[in-house]
Amino acid sequence: MKNKNSHSYIHLKKKWLKKQSKAQEKLWVNHKPALEWLHDSSRQFIAGSVAGLLLLASPLSTGLFSNSQNRPALLAKAIEKKDQLTIALSSVLPKVVSPLNDQQETAAGQILSQIFKVRVSASLDGKRLNRSYGYIGKEQHLMRYPGDTIATHFETPEEARVFAETGMAPGKGAWGYFTRSKNELSQTDILREKYYIAVQTFLAPSWQSSSSDLSAFFKYRKMLVVNPDNGKGVVAVIGDAGPGTSTGKHLGGSPEVMTYLEREDGAAKGPVLYFFIDDPDNTVPLGPINVK
Repeated sequence: MKNKNSHSYIHLKKKWLKKQSKAQEKLWVNHKPALEWLHDSSRQFIAGSVAGLLLLASPLSTGLFSNSQNRPALLAKAIEKKDQLTIALSSVLPKVVSPLNDQQETAAGQILSQIFKVRVSASLDGKRLNRSYGYIGKEQHLMRYPGDTIATHFETPEEARVFAETGMAPGKGAWGYFTRSKNELSQTDILREKYYIAVQTFLAPSWQSSSSDLSAFFKYRKMLVVNPDNGKGVVAVIGDAGPGTSTGKHLGGSPEVMTYLEREDGAAKGPVLYFFIDDPDNTVPLGPINVK
């Protein structure tokens, strides 16, 4: 081993430190928002959780925060908050789509609550679905009232052009029509059908013994649905039950939900997170939701 006071050792040490410094500066320049988010948020809302441990122990965070006050002049805005969300989620979600364990579910819920500024949870009032992370498939439009058809379904020609080809489901949703007649159709009814998801209510814990109570709880219940690959989120309601277990999918989304999330059916199917929104005062609007 070389003497630490030797000329060659000191020379090599200086070269290595210089190279390390340049690499660190480059990392900060390219990833400022994400690293700042890791620095600020990990201590605020996921410290002590699985997400916090993973993020704080990751190579990105090691040795970077100590000099963060001297870095602002060197950092560029290169990563959007959606990218920060995908980075955070990737550290807690399993590599293979499967039910989340308690720690993963709690950490994912904390991340979504912090990023979207809404209170979400996999369990609400002691009730939950069979899972909170799974494959989504495209559903058809639902009849909002007796006699509703594709010809009467859309508010604008542009909506009809984009979404009419999906067609209308032959039957009603799990809770029947959204309203009794076209004359009684409200904007709430329109949005509930437009941004609905179908979930496997029949696989929920205690469904066999408490199906009536659970059905009333799930009906039009608000959920945050997030594509973890691109950070896009939609506030939707549970408007139907399904899909069947034989499909290999765990929930379905309206054509509008699927299009916004950039999720497709069939071979291109992809996973989503879906968590209950705690919104007793009904202040969270349905539709696409932006990161805050």
